[in-house]
Amino acid sequence: MSAKPRALPRQLKPELEHDYARSPSLGYEQPADVGFIRCLEHGFPTPLARWHFHDEYELHLIVATSGKAFVGDWIGQFQPGHLVLTGPRLPHNWISFDLPEGGVAQRDLVIQFSHQPIERAADELPELAEALPMLARASHGIEFFGMSDQVQARWQSIKGSRGLRRFAAFCDLLADLSHCTDYRLLSNVQMQSAEDEGSQGQIDQVVSRITDQLAQPLSAAEIAAELGMSESRFSRFFRRATGNTFTDFVNRVRINRACQLLMESDRRITDICYEVGFNNVANFNRRFLEIKGMTPSEFRKQADKRFAGSSLN
Repeated sequence: MSAKPRALPRQLKPELEHDYARSPSLGYEQPADVGFIRCLEHGFPTPLARWHFHDEYELHLIVATSGKAFVGDWIGQFQPGHLVLTGPRLPHNWISFDLPEGGVAQRDLVIQFSHQPIERAADELPELAEALPMLARASHGIEFFGMSDQVQARWQSIKGSRGLRRFAAFCDLLADLSHCTDYRLLSNVQMQSAEDEGSQGQIDQVVSRITDQLAQPLSAAEIAAELGMSESRFSRFFRRATGNTFTDFVNRVRINRACQLLMESDRRITDICYEVGFNNVANFNRRFLEIKGMTPSEFRKQADKRFAGSSLN
C-alpha cells in the first residue's frame, strides 16, 4: 500500500510584494512613467488580492462590492467608500463576497508611496513635516471616514498628472488626510504623544518592559516604584500617554500578541493563552472577546480567510 503524499504546510505568513511583480497588466503604472508616487487600479478577482505586505505606504479605496478586510490583526467589514492607509510592511488583504458573475472590472483605487523621500524633504521643507504624525499612525492602519468622494477625486488628479503637478496633487491629498479628524486606528494598541522627551522616554521604557515580559506578572505598583512615582501618579501619567489604564494596556498588548500567534502558527489556543501572560483560559477568552469582538477560535477561522483572494484567479 503506497504512502499518502505529505500535505504541504498551510500558508500562514504574508507574502512580500516585490517590484518585479508589479506588472502593468495587473493595473500598475509603467515604472518609467512615475516617480515615488504610484497609482494602481484593479478589479476582483485578481492575483493582487492576497495576504501580503510591502515597503511602501498604501492608501486603499474600495469603490465596488463588499466583503471582509484584513489589516494586521484587525478583521472587519468593508463596502464601497472604505478608505484605509496602511503603513510600510503592515500585512493586508480585501476579500469580496458579493461578486456578480464574472467579477468586477474596478474595485480598488490605490496609491503607493515611499517614506524616505517625504522624511528627507521634510528636513528642508517644514510644510511636509505636517504629514509625519499621520504617517506614523499608519503603522497601525488608519481607516478614514467621510472622505471617499474627496479621495477618489484626488486619485483621479494624481493618476492624470506627471512630474511636479503630480507631486502637487499628492501634497493636496496628504494635507486632506493629515487634517482629517474622523478616523480610527485598526491596531489594538495606540500611543499618544507624551508632554516632553523625558516623559516619552519613560513611557517607551515601560512599554518595552511590557512587550518583552508578556508572560511575567506585571503590576502598576511595581513599575511605579521603579520610576519613583506613587501608584496613583503613575496611573494618571500612563493613562495620559496611552489612553488606557495600565491593566487595559497590558491586556491589549497580550491580546495583540495572541492574534499574531493565532494567525501565524497552528499552536493550541491554550498554549497561546499562557505564553502571552494569561493565567487561565476563561479570562483569556473573556478579554479576547472584549477586545476583538470574537473568540480566539473564531478569530483563527476568520483570519484563515485572508488567503481566499489568492485562489480566485
